[in-house]
Amino acid sequence: MRFIIVGCGRAGAELAWRLSRSGHDVTVIDGQAASFQNLKPDYRGQVLQGDVLSREVLERSGIERADGLAAVTNSDTINAVAAHVARTAYGVRTIVVRSYATGWLRVHEAFGFQVVSSTTWGATRIEALLAGGAARPVHSAGHGEVQIYELTVPEAWIGRELAELVPDRAARAVAVTRAGRALLTEPGFRLERGDVLLVSATAPGLEALQRRLAEPPCS
Repeated sequence: MRFIIVGCGRAGAELAWRLSRSGHDVTVIDGQAASFQNLKPDYRGQVLQGDVLSREVLERSGIERADGLAAVTNSDTINAVAAHVARTAYGVRTIVVRSYATGWLRVHEAFGFQVVSSTTWGATRIEALLAGGAARPVHSAGHGEVQIYELTVPEAWIGRELAELVPDRAARAVAVTRAGRALLTEPGFRLERGDVLLVSATAPGLEALQRRLAEPPCS
């Protein structure tokens, strides 16, 4: 697949390297030649210096044949404009925008772009690591509204039904890893010693789950 990366800062360079490593055709655009020094030595894609909002530069990048574009500069204005041009002028199907300042997050969403807010996601992740208790965060969806947590089933809950431990609608069991094998749960699923549970939860759902983990189950 062909991807255009607008901005070759640390995030753009890492993204370009990952896509290139996976065998995709990647072109990174940046206005400063020095920015390309952020790329790893084994990056195998193309680089293009020039105004990232210039149609001439965008067309030289092959945007008319692009399957996707990521606008990841440290300017929310540039990211929004580049994404808008890619969608309206060139019909790029998949567009992802980096939200650099949290105040811009809703603006990008209002334009209908897929958005990644490293600031919001990072703060949410750090908060969970600091105050997450026994449940360890392993994945964050959206801007952190829902996260997936991993936890080892406490001794007090062995032999009990999973539904007793995760009854809240704000928290749902995703899977259980048992003896190295992942299992999908179903009604009546009983927990065994050594089970590792994956649960998706909102912040209130996690709080409810942690309260249940701290209390012994009713006999």
